[in-house]
Amino acid sequence: MDIYFLAICLMAGCILLLEAAKLFIRRPVKQKGNDVDGGISMTIGSREVQEDQGEIIRTDAGVMAVLADGAGTAFGGRIASRITVNTCADIFKDYNAFNNPQYYFRKAFHCANKEILKVLGDERRGSASAGCAMIRKGFLYYALVGNVKVCVFREGALVPVSSGHTVAVLAEQKFKEGAISREDALALLENRRLYNYLGQDGFRDIEYFDAPIRLKEGDIVALMSDGVYELLGTKEIEEALGRAESCQRKAFDVIELVNINPAKDKDNASIILLGIGTGAGRR
Repeated sequence: MDIYFLAICLMAGCILLLEAAKLFIRRPVKQKGNDVDGGISMTIGSREVQEDQGEIIRTDAGVMAVLADGAGTAFGGRIASRITVNTCADIFKDYNAFNNPQYYFRKAFHCANKEILKVLGDERRGSASAGCAMIRKGFLYYALVGNVKVCVFREGALVPVSSGHTVAVLAEQKFKEGAISREDALALLENRRLYNYLGQDGFRDIEYFDAPIRLKEGDIVALMSDGVYELLGTKEIEEALGRAESCQRKAFDVIELVNINPAKDKDNASIILLGIGTGAGRR
């Protein structure tokens, strides 16, 4: 009887161990966004209204981040940026964006543009620049309109992967195409005025990724409004991103650099960080 009882106990113990092992194996599948660490932070700067808006969404398929930088009057910029973020988020939730990322970006931005015009009317009271990034299985897909910047921080260096829709960028492109002279291009290189943004009848251009970017363990994808990258030096941002902290802590650190900067005229400043691999979860 004792031997029989002992055998029953051993069998029960084996079953419990097996079930525990199954739970351990399943656990990573339940984690959202492919274990991508995320952080978001912003400051109003010296402005009266915070017109930047951002969001990170995680699903079993991957993670999406969108940052919108609004501009306008009577809260028009804030409304435009919130419409942009909500539209990108809603479509991402309803549609398997990773099946056709370019179609998702095109649909999200065009729907956002249409909704901004519908809500704000033809008075041009509000518009928005926007950057959107998706990560799945170690690959980065991105698109943008306006001057939100998309970068990858890798091995201590912050590398821009987007160009943007400023007059200066357009002038450089036209010069390379032979459409304008060198003198005209040089005269426009300091012009940061936007020629494309969400909230206009003539909206059509979207800057896409040429090919998905293969990310490495330790990489950080950064979406930044111009209130960050036009005020801070690249070295300052790189030092903050290189610290052994969570992406949320790093995002706070970058915005704190904006807050303590002695410049009197500060724009709204926002940053979203998505970290890959072993850097996730550090405090």
